[in-house]
Amino acid sequence: MKIYTKTGDEGTTGLLGGTRVEKHHIRINAYGTIDELNSWIGLLRDQKISKVYKGELIAIQNNLFTLGSRLATDPEKKTLKSGAERVPIKSLSEEDVVALEMAIDSMNNVLPPMTHFILPGGHDTVSYCHICRTLCRRAERRMTELHAQQPINRLFLSYINRLSDYLFVLARKLSADLYVDEVKWIPEKKST
Repeated sequence: MKIYTKTGDEGTTGLLGGTRVEKHHIRINAYGTIDELNSWIGLLRDQKISKVYKGELIAIQNNLFTLGSRLATDPEKKTLKSGAERVPIKSLSEEDVVALEMAIDSMNNVLPPMTHFILPGGHDTVSYCHICRTLCRRAERRMTELHAQQPINRLFLSYINRLSDYLFVLARKLSADLYVDEVKWIPEKKST
């Protein structure tokens, strides 16, 4: 399989199913941001973190590939041709969202309550997690923009929203595991 096809040289790309769209199309921005997020999660997973988190992050990366492939699919196509037969395109399930919620609850149960906003940072691993969180929020914005123009499965929006919550709580848990002080954001009072 050749990596370069030359079909994108004119500024278009093909969706799964064959339809060609501009490379700046909102659908491309949405799944491109998912791909970017997935790469950063790979960097986070490469850090010295618990095998439990590594396992969760691998599952998340697989789900992000599924989500990206669904977003990259022409909305008119429900199946893709594989050889001589049509194959249904895998999707996310409610269980994927529940798995994130369970992981969030598990981590939250051992963390001190949050009383302030927290400044990202304190350790490279924690910072990578916050970068993942903010990219996840961007992906969510891109997906809601796409949804406003071409409705997508609402479960995708739920998953990406819950994932940003997971990444925030994971950053807090990593801070605790690494004995890093969370720096609270306390707005300065304006002098009169």
